[in-house]
Amino acid sequence: MQIKITYAYTLLPKQTIKTHVPSLRFRSSKPKLNLLPLSALSSNLIFAILKSKTGFLDMNLEVDTKPTLLSSSDKLFTHTLTDGANTHHHHHHHQRRRRCSSSSDAKPRDAPTRPNRTQSISHAAAETYLVTRLSFILLRYLGVGYRWITRLIALGCYALLLMPGFLQVAYYYFFSSQVRRSVVYGDQPRNRLDLFLPANSGEPKPVVIFVTGGAWIIGYKAWGSLLGQQLAERDIIVACVDYRNFPQGTIGDMVEDVSQGISFVCNHIAEYGGDPNRIYLMGQSAGAHISACALLDQAIKESEPEKGESITWSVSQLKAYFGLSGGYNLLNLVDHFNNRGLYRSIFLSIMEGDQGLQRFSPEVIIQDKSIRDAVSHLPPITLFHGTSDYSIPSDASKTFGDALQRAGAQVKLVLFEGKTHTDLFLQDPLRGGKDELFDHLVSVIHAGDKEALDKDAVAPPRRRLVPEFLLKLARKISPF
Repeated sequence: MQIKITYAYTLLPKQTIKTHVPSLRFRSSKPKLNLLPLSALSSNLIFAILKSKTGFLDMNLEVDTKPTLLSSSDKLFTHTLTDGANTHHHHHHHQRRRRCSSSSDAKPRDAPTRPNRTQSISHAAAETYLVTRLSFILLRYLGVGYRWITRLIALGCYALLLMPGFLQVAYYYFFSSQVRRSVVYGDQPRNRLDLFLPANSGEPKPVVIFVTGGAWIIGYKAWGSLLGQQLAERDIIVACVDYRNFPQGTIGDMVEDVSQGISFVCNHIAEYGGDPNRIYLMGQSAGAHISACALLDQAIKESEPEKGESITWSVSQLKAYFGLSGGYNLLNLVDHFNNRGLYRSIFLSIMEGDQGLQRFSPEVIIQDKSIRDAVSHLPPITLFHGTSDYSIPSDASKTFGDALQRAGAQVKLVLFEGKTHTDLFLQDPLRGGKDELFDHLVSVIHAGDKEALDKDAVAPPRRRLVPEFLLKLARKISPF
């Protein structure tokens, strides 16, 4: 069994302590390091994620020497730990290249067998451990002052009130044979996606590539389980793409991962029963920002063929883009996030400095006249936002929509009066019944398919997962 641990730390003189890992031997192509700064273990140890023999923990960290922490002096080192064997490094490197190559080939397994109950419980425990770790990472970087203690308590109460629905969705996610968890789409850490497949496996199905939010810090593919389950009930395949989060990666890594996930779906979804001619891209919150960056970056690449950049997927393969509660101009949001607790210094680290605020702002990029040709490559865009969203104000979608329209893109803005950041993505879907956002998505995806539209018209209403009084109480104490 191979275990990989990523250490992120700042080099500080005369403040080191020796590390010791029983029965394990460090092996690395880098100069051998057995000293870590005290600060590394006290505040900057980011991930120690173990990949079990059963394959349930999928966050297999690879070597990445790109600095990702808060200052230019920060360094990121990755060491490979092997259990006891003093194997020649070249042989180990060859094995790893072979594994990565097999992953990037992205050949899906034939009809994977349904895991037994013991394996499913192990997977559930592993996912719970991961979610808990991500939460602590968020708190470590945001600081645990009075503001965050109160928000943490509110978050705990919010999750507790919605727990009846979360448990039902979790059971579906871990035990349903219609969910293909952790399909590998690349060789970087967290290059995994979940597939939610319809029960009816007849004709090729339309596909939604969904990129979850999480403040660029705690995003995770499982956050899209509720949407995946409900769209799969309407004969729509959903692919929830995971990506590196800060501090494991910065915004450039996130955009790269999402682009590679899109490429995998475009090129391989037919092997899972998807229709490669009906693929839609959707992102929520931070995921809307990242997916918009990936979409625009790809359009620019395709508009500049003379640069000879490698193209593994085309914007023309996407029927439409849906942005839900996203922020698209970071220059306008940095102070707003700072006031809400995502402090400026941390946000700048995520976005690779002050210059990154402009470089990764789709609204700013689209106004550059030199890339106007790229606009013609963009698919139809629909932006959804609630007018009572305080996490990312609805003006973020309004101004982005205006910029897209001025640039000549096909764009539609849909505002939901009185809806908050979580109403559209959590409370409303958990409420069941009719849902304006859900119905809008399904009508666009099934447009032109009379049989599917007829089935939608007689489909039973979505089942309520949480009592109404709990939903109303959760909305009042939500920290978002």
